[in-house]
Amino acid sequence: MWSLETLGRVRLSRHFFMRDFLYSEIGNFHALQNIPDNPDLAIETGRALCETLLDPLEETFGRIAVRSGYRSRSLNRFGNENRLNCARNDNPMECHIWDWAEGDGRVAGASVVIPWFADRYAQGRDWRDLAWWMHDHLDYSEIWFFPKLCAFNLVWRPIPARRIDSYIAPRGCLLRPGAAPEETRAQRQARYTDFPAFRSISYP
Repeated sequence: MWSLETLGRVRLSRHFFMRDFLYSEIGNFHALQNIPDNPDLAIETGRALCETLLDPLEETFGRIAVRSGYRSRSLNRFGNENRLNCARNDNPMECHIWDWAEGDGRVAGASVVIPWFADRYAQGRDWRDLAWWMHDHLDYSEIWFFPKLCAFNLVWRPIPARRIDSYIAPRGCLLRPGAAPEETRAQRQARYTDFPAFRSISYP
C-alpha cells in the first residue's frame, strides 16, 4: 500500500527521486491528482528512464530541468481533451504515462531542458548538435525537440525505436527507426567537439 509521501521518497537513480516527476502544472492549476494507478510499474519504468538516460545527462552537463515527467491516465486524458499539449492516452508515441503497459510495451519519458545547452541555443546554436550527441551517447528510444529553451521529450523503451523528431527548423523527422544517420560519425562528432566529456562530472 503506497502513500503519496512514501511514493515521492522512492529513489529512482543516483540523482533522481520519484517526487521529481510527480509535479504537474496542469494538475496544480486544475486541482487534479497525479497519482499512478500502478506505482510499482511507474517506479520500474521511471528507474529505467533515469538510470539509462537522465543520469548520463546530469553527469555530463550538470543539473538538468525536468519540465514534465509522469502523468496519470486521468490527468493526461484531461490535458488532451482540453488541448493542453498532451497526446491521447492511446497514442503510440505517448510517453508520460509510465504505468500504462507491461513487457515490451513499457515506456517512460520526460520533457527535459539542459541549461548548459539552452544558453547556447539562445545564441543560435543548432539543436541538431545536441540531437546527434544524444544519438551517439545514449540508448534512447525517441527524442522530440521543441522551440522554447530547446526542450525535448526523451523516451525510454525496452526495445528502443531510435527516432528523432523536431518542431524546430528544420522541422520534421531527423532520424527514422532503423535508418542510418544522414551524417557520418565524423560529421556528427564535429558538431559537438566543445561539449563536456561524457559523464565527466565527479560527484562526491
